[in-house]
Amino acid sequence: MGKSKKLKKVKWKTTGKNKNIKKVFIFIIMTIIIGTIAYIANDYIILGKNKNINLIINNRNVTSNLKKEILIEDDEIYISKQDLGNFFDKYIYEDTKNDQIITTYGTKMATMSLQENKMSINGASKETYAKVIEKDGTIYIPIEELKDVYGIENKYIEESKIVTIDSISKEQKKAIITKDVPVKSSKRIIAKTIDRIRQGSYVIVISEENGYARIRTESGQLGYVKSDKIANTVTIREEMKEEKQIKEKVNLVWDYYSTTATAPDRTGEKLDGVNVVSPAFFYIDSKGQLKENIGESGKEYINWAHNNGYKIWPMVQNAGDGMLKVTSEIMNDYEKRQELINQIVIACVRYKLDGINLDFENMKKEDKEMYSRFIIELTPRIKDMGLVVSVDVTAPDGSETWSLCFDRHVIGDVADYIVFMAYDQYGASSNKAGTTAGYDWVELSLKKFLTTEEIESEKIILAIPLYSRLWTENSSGEIIKQSAVAIKSIEKVLPSNVLKNWNDNLKQYYVEYQEEGNIKKMWIEDQRSLKEKISLVNNNNLGGIASWVKGMEYENFWTFLKNEMKGEL
Repeated sequence: MGKSKKLKKVKWKTTGKNKNIKKVFIFIIMTIIIGTIAYIANDYIILGKNKNINLIINNRNVTSNLKKEILIEDDEIYISKQDLGNFFDKYIYEDTKNDQIITTYGTKMATMSLQENKMSINGASKETYAKVIEKDGTIYIPIEELKDVYGIENKYIEESKIVTIDSISKEQKKAIITKDVPVKSSKRIIAKTIDRIRQGSYVIVISEENGYARIRTESGQLGYVKSDKIANTVTIREEMKEEKQIKEKVNLVWDYYSTTATAPDRTGEKLDGVNVVSPAFFYIDSKGQLKENIGESGKEYINWAHNNGYKIWPMVQNAGDGMLKVTSEIMNDYEKRQELINQIVIACVRYKLDGINLDFENMKKEDKEMYSRFIIELTPRIKDMGLVVSVDVTAPDGSETWSLCFDRHVIGDVADYIVFMAYDQYGASSNKAGTTAGYDWVELSLKKFLTTEEIESEKIILAIPLYSRLWTENSSGEIIKQSAVAIKSIEKVLPSNVLKNWNDNLKQYYVEYQEEGNIKKMWIEDQRSLKEKISLVNNNNLGGIASWVKGMEYENFWTFLKNEMKGEL
C-alpha cells in the first residue's frame, strides 16, 4: 500500500496587492451605499412644512427668537411690539399719555396712534392703511407701515408660511438656477431636502464657499445648492455704509460766552489741529423755549469757523436758575420734547450747522430715563440732515442732580458721541480742597464708561480742563475761598519761589503755601499733567478730546495738543 497523504490547511498570505484590492472593494461598496442614500435623499425625502409662520430677517431665520407669534390679518403682517424691540428698535416706547407708539431707527423717528389710522415720520403726519391692534394684552404693529422708518422690504409667502424682511441698506445678490435641483439643509452628503427649484428660477445668493452656495429660494427657504448650479450672479443692491462726518479723532474746543454777551470775534485766529468748535449759541429759558444768542457776531463766527475748516457743533444748554423744574417738565412731556426738538432742527437748518452739543446739567435723578428718551427722539432728526449729536455727561459717581441723572449706556449707544467732562472732581461747591482732575480719578471713571456702561471707545470724547483751582483755607482748615485759574495764568498767580511736588497718582504737581495767615493750595494742570490725560485717549482708542474752555490756553497749546494726539481712529 502507498503511504497515506496528510491534508494540509492552506493559509493565504495577505500581500500588499491583496490589501489594495480589499480597500478598493470596500470603497466601491461604500460609494454604492452613499450614492443610493443620496439618491433617496434627493428625490424622496419630504420637504419640511412650517406649522407656524417663520420669520427670516436679512437671510437669517429668527423664528426661535420670536416672543410672540406673527399675525396675518387682511393680508397685513403684524409683529408684536416686543419683537420689533428685539429685532429693530430696542428703545420702542408706549406713550400711554398720548396713546401712541414711538419708534426710532437710523434717521427716522415715528409715532403710531393706538386708536386711529395715523402716524408721523420725522414730524410729518400721514394716514395709514392699517393700524396698531391689541390682542391678548399684546400690541401688534403692521410692519408695512414702518418700512420707510426701518428701511426694509417685507413679504409674506403663504405657501411656505414665511415672512421675509430685508434691510435695503444691506447688499443683495441674485442668480439664476441652471437646472432642476433640490435645496439642502446643509452641505453634508446626507441632508434634508427643504425645497426644490426649477431651471430658470431666481434665487438670492447669501454666500459661496467650498463649491456650495447658500441661497434663499422664492418660497423663502434657506439652504444650499452646488455652486455650479447657479449662474449670472448679479449684485442688485450695494451695501450702504454710514460716512462719519469727521474721519480722524475729534479735537473740539468749547467757546463759551454768557447769554448777555455776544459771540467772540475770532478773525485771524487759527487753532492748529482743532476740527470742531462749540460756541454757546443756544440755551433754554424759564418757559422751556429754545433761545439763541447768535446775532451778527455769531454769523461772523460761523463764517470764520467754516472758512478755517472747523465743524460747528454749538452748545444747547439748560443753564440758569430754576432749570431743574423746567427741564423736568420738558423731559416728561412728549409734546414739549417735540417742540424743543423741532426748534433745534430749525436752528440747525437756518444757520447751516454741522451738529449740536447737548450740555444739560442739574437734572433730577428720576428724570434719567426721560432725558434718554429726549436724546433717542432727537438724534434721528439731527442725523437725517447728516449732522452730529454729541452729549456732555459727568463722571459716573456723584450726586443725584450732577451725576446720577444720566443713563450713560443709552446716551453712548444712541448719540454719535458722548463727552465725558473729566473735571471738577473737586469743584466750586466742594467743602474740601482737592484736584480738579486727578489722573487716577479720570482713568477709573473712563474704565466705567468702557466696561460698566459698555460704551464703544470710539464714541467717547474725553474733555480736559484748561484751568486749576486755587483754594484758600483758614487756620482751622475751613475753605474760605476758591477760584478757577486759567492754565495760561497759573505761573503768574503762584509765588515764584513756591515748591512744587509731583504726585504720581494724580499725575500733577501740588503746591501749598501761606499768604496773609491763610493756607493756599493748588493741584496744577500744566503741559505735563495734560500729556498724561491725553495718553488715555490714545491708549484706549477714544473718539477724541475736548477742551474747556477757549481763552484759558497758553501760547502754542493747540500745536502741543495736536502733536500729542494720534489723529487716525
